[in-house]
Amino acid sequence: MYIHIFVFEILLTQMELEKEIQQTNFKSQKHKAVLNILFTASWLGCQQQRFLKEHDISPQQYNVLRILRGQKGNPITVNGIQERMIDRSSNASRLIDKLKEKKLTERVICENDRRQVDIVITKLGLELLKEIDIEMEDEENTFGKITIKEAEELNRILDKLRG
Repeated sequence: MYIHIFVFEILLTQMELEKEIQQTNFKSQKHKAVLNILFTASWLGCQQQRFLKEHDISPQQYNVLRILRGQKGNPITVNGIQERMIDRSSNASRLIDKLKEKKLTERVICENDRRQVDIVITKLGLELLKEIDIEMEDEENTFGKITIKEAEELNRILDKLRG
């Protein structure tokens, strides 16, 4: 009985992409995997956007703030931020300007090269990230549906795909 329920659950899980995009036939399992990755990335992006909207920042702005926090108080150039962004097609200068308007970042003139402007996160920016981190833990429970081992395997496969 339990085996039948488990197999039924697996079949239901396997049908999720098919239901979501209303397509049952794929050229191959690799083609389906590509679509599944794209669909899931979009789904995760929408979840993150909805969550961050409550904090009046976009996912791209959140990414910039996390990069700046990772600098541990050291300034970084706009180009340095752009190189580390998840969505590298984003306009980092515009994102930084919006974060500056919200008093979450500051522009600092580089002592060595006055033409260069460095960016740092403000205390307010760090406080916002701390607040988001606490709430994000609950949001990441979406991944509670998979085990740590499954997450490790997923990371290994995704790294292999890009490698």
